[in-house]
Amino acid sequence: MSAGRWGCWPGSGVDMASSRRRFLRSIVPDRGGGRHRRRARAACQHGGVTDANTVIPADFRSLLEQPLYAHLGTVRPDGAVQVNPMWFLFDGEHIRFTHTTKRGKFRNLQQNPSMAISVVDPENPIRYLEVRGRLVAAEPDPTGAFYVELSKRYGMESPAPADSADRVVLVMSVEKTTKQG
Repeated sequence: MSAGRWGCWPGSGVDMASSRRRFLRSIVPDRGGGRHRRRARAACQHGGVTDANTVIPADFRSLLEQPLYAHLGTVRPDGAVQVNPMWFLFDGEHIRFTHTTKRGKFRNLQQNPSMAISVVDPENPIRYLEVRGRLVAAEPDPTGAFYVELSKRYGMESPAPADSADRVVLVMSVEKTTKQG
């Protein structure tokens, strides 16, 4: 269920291009003669396409390759941030999560596709990686196969969940990172 870059989600009635423009206007103040807004507009015009290999620092990539929990933040319709620990898989280009279409986080992403994760090094809790991006696809997973794959990655060997019919794979772009440690 991919709309392509900032098109409409089929059947959702949400115009992702307008949603992105509203979001950018809300977070990018027009100070300094419009300098900040021009930078944001330039990034949008180039599609915001980045190469995950150049954005993710090599010495922090292991945090995405290990089966660690990511704290995923999305923006609620009222502007508040919702953060939850999530299983994830980094495929070298995108970060993928299993979710259902019936939960708040999915609805948040339909309204505002911006999302961010933080992953903490369990051996050094002040060492972390934050990855910012946006939802680029929500791929149907009606058999729950990706959920099962993630459960194995996290050492749990779970069967497909009862809500498999509503399952999707959320695909997050990798656009910017911050790090510490």
